[in-house]
Amino acid sequence: MSTITPAQLSLELSVGQKRIRAVLRELYGTLSEGVTRWDLSESQADAVRSRLGRAQGALDPKSWTLEIGDTVLRREIHAAYGGQQQGGIITPRAIPDILVITSPESGARHGYDAFEGLQEDGYFLYTGEGQYGHQEFVRGNAALRDSAANGRPIRLFTKQGTSVTYVGEFTTGEPPFSIQRIPDSDGTLREGIIFKLVPVVADVVALDPMPIQPAAAVRTGSWTAPESSSYVVGAPALPAERVASRIEFALQADFGLWIEERGETPKDLALSSAGATIKPDLYVEETGWIVEAKKSPAREYVRAAIGQVLDYALLARESGRKAVPVILLPSRPVAHIEALLSELNILLVVRDDDGFAIVN
Repeated sequence: MSTITPAQLSLELSVGQKRIRAVLRELYGTLSEGVTRWDLSESQADAVRSRLGRAQGALDPKSWTLEIGDTVLRREIHAAYGGQQQGGIITPRAIPDILVITSPESGARHGYDAFEGLQEDGYFLYTGEGQYGHQEFVRGNAALRDSAANGRPIRLFTKQGTSVTYVGEFTTGEPPFSIQRIPDSDGTLREGIIFKLVPVVADVVALDPMPIQPAAAVRTGSWTAPESSSYVVGAPALPAERVASRIEFALQADFGLWIEERGETPKDLALSSAGATIKPDLYVEETGWIVEAKKSPAREYVRAAIGQVLDYALLARESGRKAVPVILLPSRPVAHIEALLSELNILLVVRDDDGFAIVN
């Protein structure tokens, strides 16, 4: 007999899963030892429906309710939010979110497997829409390209038959896309749009890595030391990231409020070095926290933050200020990166359900 999950009920009722699980505990107690999730009978689901029907204060129907790792039928997502029934990029009218579905199996039949997959640095490359001819920036491709500018979260799913599994929230990287030669459904080469997505809060382990290129494609060359003029004090570690995204702005703003709730004062700090003025994202005088925020826990972003925050901290200490380097992220990075930050004595702070948490 098939069962119903809190994820499915959350889509049906537009109610957050935490609220659904709270009702389940009230009705049926806690889960048995060793059981990690609720699988509900129809009668149990009806009891929840009765308690949390829309007439009794359900959440705004435009709320996003799925949690990372949830598996639901694709048609259940369309029933809740609408959007295109076919294709890999879904732009529902009911919510601002853009839903992106990746399927290595079906993608390979249309030439989408040439570039699609998880990269070593934490990026996920995703091939745009259009099975024949050159891909163009229309419909879903245009929406995905402009998602950061328009403040639209990207929700990535993997596909298994008629079901999809939610991987998490992503945003576009820098640059947000490239144009590559890929085959169409008939094998004819054409121009394809390869989007560069980075995780905000996601389980990237659930994604398939990009196919390994043949050994013949690997090239090595002589190393040449860079010119000193290649380095500019205070220049962004990610040159293309000139404008902070909505994610990073919101992260900084919420963190500043959290600092104030702790009875401390977030401040602006200008540091001088070799005639240039550089500023961390935030400074907390009481603790000496020098904070660099990034919109993604992907390796490239954290590496950039490490260089920036250590630079700021050293300059602050040289000016006689207390300085504790802090990196602020929307979610936790992979374990190796956390260990690296600990080794470097850099404090890691991430969002959690209560605001923010100090990880190390």
